[in-house]
Amino acid sequence: MLNVAIIGLGGIGNTHAGVYKASDKATLAAVCDMDKARADKAAAQYGVPAFYSVADLVKNVELDAVSVTTAGPENGGHHFDPVMEAFEAGLHVLCEKPISNDIVKARQMVAKAAEKGLSFGVNLNHRFVPPAAKAKEWMDEGKLGDPLLINMTMWIGNPNESSPWFHIRALHPHSLDIMRFFCGDVKRVHAFFNRAPGRVCYSNVQVNLEFVNGVVGHLTGSYDTNPRHNLERCEVMGTEGRFVLDNLYEELTLYPRRSDELTVIRNSIMGGLSGFGATFTNRINRWIEQVDAGVAPDEIEASGKEGLAVQEIIEAAIRSYEGGSVESVPS
Repeated sequence: MLNVAIIGLGGIGNTHAGVYKASDKATLAAVCDMDKARADKAAAQYGVPAFYSVADLVKNVELDAVSVTTAGPENGGHHFDPVMEAFEAGLHVLCEKPISNDIVKARQMVAKAAEKGLSFGVNLNHRFVPPAAKAKEWMDEGKLGDPLLINMTMWIGNPNESSPWFHIRALHPHSLDIMRFFCGDVKRVHAFFNRAPGRVCYSNVQVNLEFVNGVVGHLTGSYDTNPRHNLERCEVMGTEGRFVLDNLYEELTLYPRRSDELTVIRNSIMGGLSGFGATFTNRINRWIEQVDAGVAPDEIEASGKEGLAVQEIIEAAIRSYEGGSVESVPS
């Protein structure tokens, strides 16, 4: 049984808290937020003590792990300090995405976890759905043959204008993690961005990707769609077939190359996810299970190292656009 605290009690922090409260393998032991009113409200709601600094939290509560669900610039700017303080206190950490909007700090976080021998996870929750697992199973079984191509689309409506790079840094850790989940590490990228009229952030992006294994792929992303028409679609093609994963968890279709007989699996028989919110439950419960079972830090799914890998791709894409160049992605 893990003793866990939440650091950062906005909407996402409360989502984490609800999952921990419902878990039979974790106990929510405390909440922490520098905003006293927000911490006190959460403490009253969950029946746990409130703290207003990480230093006081780790000094006064016996913990095994924390969720860091702070936000900050580009939704990751306030992750570094609490994550590093938690590692120094010997705690495992599940961090919201992006791991950080500062690539140097992201590298330091991953290095610190390795130095301390602690588990570090990132909430890359889009991979934690039954259809994604089934698609990966098809690939592992050879139903696609040798992988050749991957296309990923993620369009949502989001009016946020906090910075020029908010869109790609805050949203596309998810997209790129799905692409890496199926096709592995990325070697090089070439990116183009534009802004919709009147926008501050580069709200649309196209990224060409070359993977280490030779697969070539493409990401198209946008913050400018109607929120009622959000779209998330992943397609992987190989020498023996392709699959299409529509809207994250709604439908998965296998198209064999040498047959007209399709395999279509819909959400109702794939574990019955109630909606997007259930992806948080799946991801956090998997984190709890792995840490509680003593899984080695290198085997944690959607690890800090993987969170860093997608941020390296993002920063390479930004460099590509700024320089009009094809950019290598650090390994």
